[in-house]
Amino acid sequence: MKFVLDFKTPQLSDKAWVSAIMRESGELACEYCFGNLYMWCTVYCNTIARYGDLFLARDGTEKPAYLFPCGKGDKKKAILELKEAAKADGSPLTLYCLTPKKVRELDCMFPGEFDFQPTREYFDYIYNTQDLIDLAGRRYHGKRNHIAYFKKTFDWHYEPLTERNMADCLAMNEKWEQRNREKNPEDIDNELVAIHRAFDNYFDLEFTGGVLYADGEIVAYTFGEPLNDTAFCTHVEKAFADVRGAYPAINREFAANALSGFHFVNREEDAGSEGLRRAKESYYPVVLLPKYTAVCKE
Repeated sequence: MKFVLDFKTPQLSDKAWVSAIMRESGELACEYCFGNLYMWCTVYCNTIARYGDLFLARDGTEKPAYLFPCGKGDKKKAILELKEAAKADGSPLTLYCLTPKKVRELDCMFPGEFDFQPTREYFDYIYNTQDLIDLAGRRYHGKRNHIAYFKKTFDWHYEPLTERNMADCLAMNEKWEQRNREKNPEDIDNELVAIHRAFDNYFDLEFTGGVLYADGEIVAYTFGEPLNDTAFCTHVEKAFADVRGAYPAINREFAANALSGFHFVNREEDAGSEGLRRAKESYYPVVLLPKYTAVCKE
């Protein structure tokens, strides 16, 4: 059977088949979440295609990069098709999100035909959920102190993110964006587009989230979606930095109240930010998932 590559903008109607392929694949990288792809697709000009039982995605319009094929099917044949698509765009095929296992897989299919480059800023931080809940041992002493201060200082409570508090979360997010905008205006604007797209389609995307209150005001919120039956992917976590303990508290409360059924939590990459890298390392990931970019030598 011959399949034709037909890349198109992802629609909510694509969620069922895309998510089924992604979850069955057992992938742990955050790129293999439909909701994550959907909320960012207008920013990165993402398009998707089905190739038999494989899921394909393209990132960008000029010299696009392609997600390493996901699912069951003839990946070699699919990559040959992607080579032709890249050639039509006037550039060598570039594949992204290759874990070490996929690097070996691709090099086995096409020996010596690709150059591989690690992309450290896109490595995923993956944690044991129970570690995020218990915060046990000396290494989490600082986290426990910040949370204790927060709970002692404020009249606080946690609740699930629902339609009732969604507008207040967006209002809190607007304040957060204004306070942090000068650090990187373009990234802030892009993130705001993605977050509004996520909230506009929150229930159709089947996101799960949590909200933290202090003295009657929202000071933090978070949301994400399952990667599969054993791993959850947190897409967004926002807290006011000047409210001591808000960040570790929303992290801990969300894990305890919503994620105890998952063995792992993927808290995504650090995007090359040193501050974000230190913050994610401070929770001691059990896996720092490497990702490589592969560029065809032709």
